[in-house]
Amino acid sequence: MQQRSTFVTAVAWVFIVLSGFSTVIGILQNIMVQTVFRGPQFEEAMRSAPADMPPFAAFMFSHFQLFFLLVLLLSAFTLISSIGLLKRLNWARLCFIGVMVFGIVYQLGGLVIQLLMFSSMREQFSAAAAQGGPDMQVFFVGIAVVSLIFATAFCVLFGWIARKLMSPAIVEEFR
Repeated sequence: MQQRSTFVTAVAWVFIVLSGFSTVIGILQNIMVQTVFRGPQFEEAMRSAPADMPPFAAFMFSHFQLFFLLVLLLSAFTLISSIGLLKRLNWARLCFIGVMVFGIVYQLGGLVIQLLMFSSMREQFSAAAAQGGPDMQVFFVGIAVVSLIFATAFCVLFGWIARKLMSPAIVEEFR
């Protein structure tokens, strides 16, 4: 009988719990989004977005129902992959590595999107500060630094998990 690593078991259980909660929350969010935010009044409000809205925000504003659906699908896919990882199924290991790589790309993309969104917001707050409003520059720098720290930490964690799942000793467990 082949020895099973504690690493794979621990990672699988942690992600089963996290993605399980995320999937349940995603189901509830999608029910809410598909029932509450339907109708002609809401669709009209979505079409009349402010003209100076950053392009990504405008896209998210007009396609937010799709965003919630994609998050639900990703959560369910991660849950299925995590269960397969616990059962030592090789397709699940490969899928889970893909989820970790996607997580890294998502974190880096999130930093870029945040930079684009904050540049638009910074301009608005700078104009308000020029008219006597509060100076929010320190606030924006603080959020950017904390976001960079968290994104870096998650990228390192996801990269470490993916790399460990590709190690020869772990691959041998899935044969």
